[in-house]
Amino acid sequence: MRAIAKIRKKYNWKNIAGWILLITLILSIIYSVVQIVRSPAEPHGDEYEKLKSDYVLMLTQCILGLIVMFIPSIIERRWSIDIPNYMEILYFIFLYCAIYLGEVRNFYYLIPYWDTILHAFSGAMLGALGFTLVSILNDSAKIKIVLSPFFVSLFSFSFALASGAIWEIYEYAFDGFLSLNMQKFALEDGTLLIGRAALSDTMQDLIVDAISALAVVTVGHFTIKKKYANKKIEIQEPQDVG
Repeated sequence: MRAIAKIRKKYNWKNIAGWILLITLILSIIYSVVQIVRSPAEPHGDEYEKLKSDYVLMLTQCILGLIVMFIPSIIERRWSIDIPNYMEILYFIFLYCAIYLGEVRNFYYLIPYWDTILHAFSGAMLGALGFTLVSILNDSAKIKIVLSPFFVSLFSFSFALASGAIWEIYEYAFDGFLSLNMQKFALEDGTLLIGRAALSDTMQDLIVDAISALAVVTVGHFTIKKKYANKKIEIQEPQDVG
């Protein structure tokens, strides 16, 4: 245990993960700008090649990733909430997988179900984050209201699902503004999908978000319920007089 503690003290894994993500995103932004200048606006011939619009999407995602990676630190400073380091590390890993591996390295097309895997990961992560935030507020002496395990679970599930919905709104909006394909309504070669096929990516993302969040919330519900039950037992135990 002492050896593990020394390793943790020697290496701040949150800062290491943060710096790796930051440097990767900055380099990806530079790469995207260069490719926007070099790439054609329209396809030439039958051979598939990435166009300016593809690199505009990449640039947009990288800039957004660079902005949102600082959200945890802003929350901590603004509301004096200490988000656990492991949550921030998971957050950085998600951004790295979604933006760098997904968009820059093209994993969304190269790796089957890459998008589904990421949404399952994000749904679980956001559900856990919801539990963490409410637990911090419940344990705070400044907050007078203490939520029951059911409402903590309901908030966590709603928080994860709302975050997933906001992401889909962002994708839909920027697909329209910049003629992108974040919602995968077209194949990699530009072939447009029709009907339910065009909606499947969005709906699948929301369904996966809900299932993964529900799984985490269910486990969290029984965990926090057991914790509250133990606290009540401790309070109700008679004091030893004598």
